[in-house]
Amino acid sequence: MLANLIGDRARSIGLPAAKRAAGVVTRLLPIPQPTLLVGPGASERLGHAVAGFGHHHVLVVTDAMIAKLGLHQPLLGALAAGGTPFTVFNEVTPDAPIPVIEKGIEAFKAAAADAIVAFGGGSVMDAAKVIGLAAANGRHPRSLVGYFRALHGPPPIYAVPTTAGTGSEVTVAAVISDPVNERKLVIADTRIVPKMAALDPSLMVGLPKPVTAATGMDALTHAVEAYLGYWNTAYSDRMALSATAMIFENLPLAYNDGANLAAREKMALASTYAGLAFTRANVGNVHAIAHQLGARYHTPHGLANAIMLPHVLRFSLPAATGRLADLAVRAKVGHEGEPTQELAERFLEAVDRLAAAVGIPRALDALREEDIPALAEAACWEADTNYPVPRRMTQEDCEAMLRAVLPRGKKAPVADQPEAARPRKAARKKKSAPAAAAGKTPRRRAAKTAKAA
Repeated sequence: MLANLIGDRARSIGLPAAKRAAGVVTRLLPIPQPTLLVGPGASERLGHAVAGFGHHHVLVVTDAMIAKLGLHQPLLGALAAGGTPFTVFNEVTPDAPIPVIEKGIEAFKAAAADAIVAFGGGSVMDAAKVIGLAAANGRHPRSLVGYFRALHGPPPIYAVPTTAGTGSEVTVAAVISDPVNERKLVIADTRIVPKMAALDPSLMVGLPKPVTAATGMDALTHAVEAYLGYWNTAYSDRMALSATAMIFENLPLAYNDGANLAAREKMALASTYAGLAFTRANVGNVHAIAHQLGARYHTPHGLANAIMLPHVLRFSLPAATGRLADLAVRAKVGHEGEPTQELAERFLEAVDRLAAAVGIPRALDALREEDIPALAEAACWEADTNYPVPRRMTQEDCEAMLRAVLPRGKKAPVADQPEAARPRKAARKKKSAPAAAAGKTPRRRAAKTAKAA
């Protein structure tokens, strides 16, 4: 116990200074941005563009469901029409586990490919990035974990996202999983940013509602954490604020009417803007916790982020009031000039309402009380060593937030819960006239709505 306290103290003193120094570097680091093709049919147009680049053989990385639905057929047809040979590797599974990456590397080598098209969600795009980087360096994916661990860059990578959430089509990172050790691994290198990406809303019209909701909230988490962290720049702020505004406006539309192409396209753009924001400014405590939940329980990343986001924002409030107030204005739940504290609180309530409106559960069914200490320890370590968070969480803080999302039957009696996890019964201030006029819902009513959803 004493060793843990000493380590915790050392981390709280030394790591913030190191991360601030790293933040100076990230502000200066040149990060490439892909050429974007946007609108219905963009995936086919990307196929024509890639065919025109003169590649000898293209590896198309995707998953079995996309292959079954044939969503990639327009792109494949464009490659064929341009005389570009290709091989389809459709074995990517959720979380991009290392054994699948190894198969992809072998497929790349067998095809003697000199380019990769990633066609799918975040796991597909991350798998494609690692396949290309590992193949170019003749190294195992584990040896590439961390920052700039490769000597050579990958062959050209092109991306076609089929969900609006991860932003991986514009990011410097790839998250894969180690199923043996139940860990998520991050590989970061500016050279794995795709050269070109197609944001094709027609590929997203058939997404199930839960996937639309979870990926949309994932994009919101990226935008919010990028804006709240202290590695932010003027550019990342613009991208994060724009993404936040677009998500609040368009996620309910895309959720309620999956065939709404305009809303789908705006969500795809919002996801990309959020990706541009966090690839420069990084993420935070929500991701640190979500990665552990994904590794331990295979919880979809977007869903884990969506469940944890309200709790981490509440925890961050004392250190990020002004920035949360900015987000409230961009989300159109308040106006400039209103009291900062009130605006910040209103943004937290708006996040609760949005999550409830798109059916995000309040609890994580897979979570077990006995796992919480280890999950919290791993999450705190990840956050301490990687993320420029506005407020550092301790082991106790993190455990309390995790216990807040335990399923009802698994929660400890209130008297046995840490103070931070106990239900809040403090009286709230009376809402201002603008808030009341806008029909804002108190948190307890939002909770009822979420429970019904």
